[in-house]
Amino acid sequence: MTAMFDLSGKVALITGSSRGIGKAIAEAYARQGAKVVISSRKAEACEAVAAAINEENAERPGEAMAIPCNVSDTAQLKALVGRTIAAWGRIDILVCNAAVNPYHGPMADIDDGAWDKILQVNVTNVLKLCNLVLPDMAKRRDGSVILISSVGGLKGSVNLGAYAVSKAADMQLARNLAVEWGPHNIRANAIAPGLVKTDFARALWEDPEARARAEEAYPLGRLGEPEDIAGTAVLLASGAGSFITGQTIVVDGGGTAAGNRYS
Repeated sequence: MTAMFDLSGKVALITGSSRGIGKAIAEAYARQGAKVVISSRKAEACEAVAAAINEENAERPGEAMAIPCNVSDTAQLKALVGRTIAAWGRIDILVCNAAVNPYHGPMADIDDGAWDKILQVNVTNVLKLCNLVLPDMAKRRDGSVILISSVGGLKGSVNLGAYAVSKAADMQLARNLAVEWGPHNIRANAIAPGLVKTDFARALWEDPEARARAEEAYPLGRLGEPEDIAGTAVLLASGAGSFITGQTIVVDGGGTAAGNRYS
């Protein structure tokens, strides 16, 4: 059973991995033996996470390196992929976790700049990064792409509507990639977390009323932790998930099943 989740020898590129869900996924992958690229905008933060992973895995195969990248910049995306391949020869697993949400409020009031930024970073540049990585995966006939979406993409929202639109688009992007690249033995899936205690969602879970609503709405009675998402990411990257593609896996403590909302 352990071998089913083994990632030894695999190279994983994870955007937005200096904190939160991305960091937890990188740590989990390294524990399973993968080489992981830690990437976010700030080099110092990336280097600190990579150093901690390397220290933890000093006696095991897993290791990490830091390559800072602003995912809103196409040139930096190209450099990220190029540097990863130059160092480690290939990319076996791509996790698109980095996202932005510069606006909180009804879509009736969102300005063009905020709308364009949300879609550019959360959707358009995710596709650009996939298109930079997938052709090489296809040559080797092996690869897994994981897009970190959100349960927000499954329902309407008064204040997170634009972000929810982008996350719904990521689910469809995963389905399209699965169909287009499946003949090359590449799997593409999305993970839709519920409310997870990350810096990105801090405004929600630090709000006592919003937190209480979420805890009441989730049958498990608690908010998610970044590590709760990492286990699903290991499944989708490993042999255990070799027949899963084109899916959105909801990881939300049962909130969607219960039919409640917190946003």
